[in-house]
Amino acid sequence: MKKNIFTKIISIVAVSIFTAMTVLGCGSGSSSSSSSGGGSKVLFIIPDLNDTFRKTLADAIIAQGSSLGVSIDMVETAGSLDSEIELISSAASKGYGAVICRPSDNSTALQLNVASNNIPIIYVNNQPSDDHLTADKYIYVGSAEEQAGQYQAEYVAKKLGTKSMNVIIFEGEKGHSATIGRSSAVKYTLKNLGVDANYVFVDYANWSDTEAAAKFGVFLKTGQTVDAVFCNNDTMALGVIQAMKDNGIDYSKIPVAGVDATADGCASIAAGEMAFTVLQNADGQAAKAVEAAKILAGGGSIANLEGATKDLKYVWVDFEPVDSSNVSKYR
Repeated sequence: MKKNIFTKIISIVAVSIFTAMTVLGCGSGSSSSSSSGGGSKVLFIIPDLNDTFRKTLADAIIAQGSSLGVSIDMVETAGSLDSEIELISSAASKGYGAVICRPSDNSTALQLNVASNNIPIIYVNNQPSDDHLTADKYIYVGSAEEQAGQYQAEYVAKKLGTKSMNVIIFEGEKGHSATIGRSSAVKYTLKNLGVDANYVFVDYANWSDTEAAAKFGVFLKTGQTVDAVFCNNDTMALGVIQAMKDNGIDYSKIPVAGVDATADGCASIAAGEMAFTVLQNADGQAAKAVEAAKILAGGGSIANLEGATKDLKYVWVDFEPVDSSNVSKYR
């Protein structure tokens, strides 16, 4: 029995090593997909595809590579910083001209930059500190997270038309730039609108519908009331809607707001359940990330790329507010 188990472990390790070597010839992780092109060669690093938006963004980056003539190899790292560093440090020697990276932890960007051997890194979906970005070298392509929270707060304040409300916020991943930006913007926007918000429950639900539903159940046990629920993504918002259904709560009177305008989120709005979401344009972000990678790999500047900031550290793709009045455009 022990011999059989040992043999199985060796086989799994061998497959993992072979898969990683297929992409880079060394390192760890697994290649999930690739696109072929006759131009630049780009390494795309991502922790995993377990989140709806992250999967959509990854698929769009691969597709954009094909469209723009950029060869892209995608590697999932399972959130390992050691893997990210190893992959980036060997990228130049493997013929890559740039790296598109969704870091598992945005606070490690400096380490990734140091490991890059001066190869450009285009960060996506988890914004590093401004101090760790460098013009035309280490840049971030995405949407300004504060804009999403601002749109949520403005919608809810207008819909409820009250200067006082009990508020729940379900946050995404702890430390993630989207979690921080979206939640903080909800708070300061409500304050700027003159709303006296009482935050009766604020907790991380890690982008998960089941976690959000469970934690909404915990809130109900406190005996407090709630007037609005802000969620950092649609998946958590849908979890809250389901929890409201399960507990006989009239969600039409308690606006639940999400972010991403996923297919399920938009369907929920069309059905009169979720009140509001904000489109995070995965296709737009993917296009700009691949364009930036192609430009920087060729030694150029993003100065003329639409959405690029004057300091050449960011390329922004605007969020778009979505409610029942315009949801048909996004389905």
